[in-house]
Amino acid sequence: MEIHTDQIKLKVQKRIVLVSFVILIAKFIAYYVTHSVGVLTDALESIVNVVAGAVSLYSLHLAMQPQDRNHPFGHGKIELISASSEGILIIIAGIMIIYEAVKRLLFPVEIQKLDIGIYIIAFSGIINYLLGTYSIRTGKKHNSVALVAGGKHLHSDTYSTIGLVIGLLALFFTKISWIDSALALLFGGIIIFTGISILRQTITGLVDHADEQLLGEMVTVLNENRQPEWIDIHNTKIIKSGNYLYIDCDLTVPWYYTVEAGHNLGSQLKDVLNQKYGNRIQLTIHIDPCNITQTCKCEKCMLVKCPHRQKPFTQQQNMDILSFTNTELEKS
Repeated sequence: MEIHTDQIKLKVQKRIVLVSFVILIAKFIAYYVTHSVGVLTDALESIVNVVAGAVSLYSLHLAMQPQDRNHPFGHGKIELISASSEGILIIIAGIMIIYEAVKRLLFPVEIQKLDIGIYIIAFSGIINYLLGTYSIRTGKKHNSVALVAGGKHLHSDTYSTIGLVIGLLALFFTKISWIDSALALLFGGIIIFTGISILRQTITGLVDHADEQLLGEMVTVLNENRQPEWIDIHNTKIIKSGNYLYIDCDLTVPWYYTVEAGHNLGSQLKDVLNQKYGNRIQLTIHIDPCNITQTCKCEKCMLVKCPHRQKPFTQQQNMDILSFTNTELEKS
């Protein structure tokens, strides 16, 4: 299943790079025809699309490599590095666009055949939007940060293209030359903001910031499938690496259970998570005994027929994110 998923991601990225390269050529043709710095902004960002797409393609290829001695958690983090490099390239493109806009304000150039440029840019924007939607949907379906980041970049490129086309139409009808440079300044700023946003998201993944949404989803699944012998699940840590989730947690079981019985309960827990997340789960479980000499959990323990029960069962206590990630056994 994982190999098939990785091949899909690689195939999608190849298509994105190919189409982005065709769009790049079309936009530079539009700039050559019009000499519009506004059109140049779109063409420069297309260079970023192609370069970033190629980097993403290479990173997806590396991410497919299996775990080895030097990479016990696989190679999935390379996707985050790829997305980070895309953010940096976007910021550089934005700076270049602003530079060209200021230079054009100081040294104006006559704009020609703007109508042809508008047609090319508008059509390229439509293709970029469809391509971005395709990339984001595939990325979310197959848990690819690189594809989602690339798709969002293509969408931001489309939004800037819409504004650019509106501005070029205004320039076409009014013949006010400074509109061209103003458009470039505006969209250069938007592009820089997009790059910074992508960098922030990827840095969060690189430093393994806790994913509250994923933790909440996992807590819900475990509460819905909870077994009476799962007295408590805590000290949960999750590392995301590409397609995989590396999970470490502590499972509290009845203190009198054998090692084999505790192992079987851990296997049940893994099966529940596998049903939700497929074979993306790499789970390590530490088994804790319920400690009746210090903290009695009997009132909330669902194992009603426990022969060592100290207090009668009153009500089940569902897990929440706080208890699920708590590093210590619940004290009360």
